[in-house]
Amino acid sequence: MRRRTLTAIALTLAFLTLSVPAFACGGLLSPNGSVNLVKTTTLAGYHNGVEHYVTSFRFVGGGGAKFGSIVPLPGIPSKVERGGDWTLQRLEREVNPPKRVIGLFAAAESAPSPAHARILLQTRIDALDITVLEGGGGEVARWAVENGFDLPPDAPEVLDFYANRSPIFLAASFDSKTAQEQGLSEGDGTPIHLTIPTPAPWVPLRILALGKQPAELIEADVFLLTDRAPSMLPGPEGFRATDARPIVPGMRLVRSSRANDLLLSDLRVDKGMSWIPRNMWLSYITIGASAAELRYDLALDASGAGHPSYIAAGLQSALRRLGDAASPGRLAFPVILAFALAGIGTAVIGTRRLAAR
Repeated sequence: MRRRTLTAIALTLAFLTLSVPAFACGGLLSPNGSVNLVKTTTLAGYHNGVEHYVTSFRFVGGGGAKFGSIVPLPGIPSKVERGGDWTLQRLEREVNPPKRVIGLFAAAESAPSPAHARILLQTRIDALDITVLEGGGGEVARWAVENGFDLPPDAPEVLDFYANRSPIFLAASFDSKTAQEQGLSEGDGTPIHLTIPTPAPWVPLRILALGKQPAELIEADVFLLTDRAPSMLPGPEGFRATDARPIVPGMRLVRSSRANDLLLSDLRVDKGMSWIPRNMWLSYITIGASAAELRYDLALDASGAGHPSYIAAGLQSALRRLGDAASPGRLAFPVILAFALAGIGTAVIGTRRLAAR
């Protein structure tokens, strides 16, 4: 216990000097565009059929108005709690170490949308009011408007993009007045830890482009902790995290290796992170894509089977194109041609054999 306490104190002191721009993997809902979206940092850990999704909400600006974010989820969280104080910072430090060291995260089946968004869970964490909703894109949009949020023009399309795969959303609303009463400074991050039972984890990425101009750059850091090297989509068929190559333009796999013991030990000491086993695989992915390019999510298969879901990645259109290319009508001519060529070849061989006799 004494060692754990000393470790926690040392880590806290170390990360007080590290400024990491962190924002949830969610779409920003703000009045008149007065709140800025900064770089995203997210952890998706997956162990024993449970996704541990850790992200940080950092809101900058707003002028006292109510604003917040919506995060699509692959399933219903069994727990929503305040995240640890240094988990995301420790991961950033692992892949981007400072020059001087101080001290020492199958897609859900589509479900019929209820007439109104159904509230599954509500809680308050610091100055954030957290609401977990179930509903279609239209129902979630209506809830957001009724609760004082401004929606950008592309909100219906983006929310439907997610609701067609999973009708579960997390809404986090921030009140700057409450933050001031609690002594929180503008830009202070509030980490949130979601525990989500799901057969296969995925990380929402397209939602980051909500309300952005097509040419705007979207930047994000995504950390994955899994029991083994995961397979991922988007990416080449059969892509595995052990393949050190670009996944898609603007998306890069920077690190893929066994997480070292010190990292796992440091993370395990933080609040809510005792679920981490002794051995895990660390994948570090950076996103640097325009809003127009960011039309997908990151789907994972951490089972070792090597079959991440096109649906979970939001790539149903690509899957349909593959299906159309393989449809009987499209295949008819190539198949007939192949049989015809095979028949001609057989006839030629037979003629030569008769001539030889």
